Amino acid sequence: MSEKPKAVILISGGLDSATTLAIAQEQGYECYALSIDYGQRHRVELKAAHWIAESFGVSEHKIINIGLDRLGGSALTDESLSIPEELEEGIPTTYVPARNTIFLSLALGWAEVIGAKDLFIGVTAVDYSGYPDCRKEFIDAFENVANLGTKAGVEGSAFHVHTPLVKLSKADIIRQGVRLGVDYGLTVSCYQADNEGRACGVCDSCRFRVQGFNEAGVADPTRYRK
Repeated sequence: MSEKPKAVILISGGLDSATTLAIAQEQGYECYALSIDYGQRHRVELKAAHWIAESFGVSEHKIINIGLDRLGGSALTDESLSIPEELEEGIPTTYVPARNTIFLSLALGWAEVIGAKDLFIGVTAVDYSGYPDCRKEFIDAFENVANLGTKAGVEGSAFHVHTPLVKLSKADIIRQGVRLGVDYGLTVSCYQADNEGRACGVCDSCRFRVQGFNEAGVADPTRYRK
């Protein structure tokens, strides 16, 4: 029997990345989960990432500390900025400068070390309007960079960045996850979740999550503070 191909999956602890991990596993990959401690204010999501990785029995789960809070510029890392509770036009204040570029670079580095050619990231269509690093154009450009700027890529082993959720609505993502047995009660999506993982119910991420469960016709397992 041939060995499964290895893949590095970025998992944040949220709904989308948990579903992405489930999809990668269903597609037959040996999964290596990578989470980033970037100084996010909602640090409980890292605990959720651990729970998710454990529930799927990944081969390894790494948490890497990079401290983007020292750069600031985002409501997710800078406590002087408020988490928005109303929809914002344009790029929202929850955008973290260069986050997905950095995250994918770290995933690429680990992939090259373990001999993986596949990276998975849970960017979604919902994020198109606000986050420039969730667009297909960005992912395609990063994949090109990966194959130009690595030893493995130059020697002919092409990398591929998978975005299985990119064309799905939040409801479609939830339906996929339910089919694959994702326990969404383990996930934390809220931008201002408390230390117990209870959600605020009013930030952008909470609103998209609530809407997704409602539209999917699936009971919402989220624990809310209010």
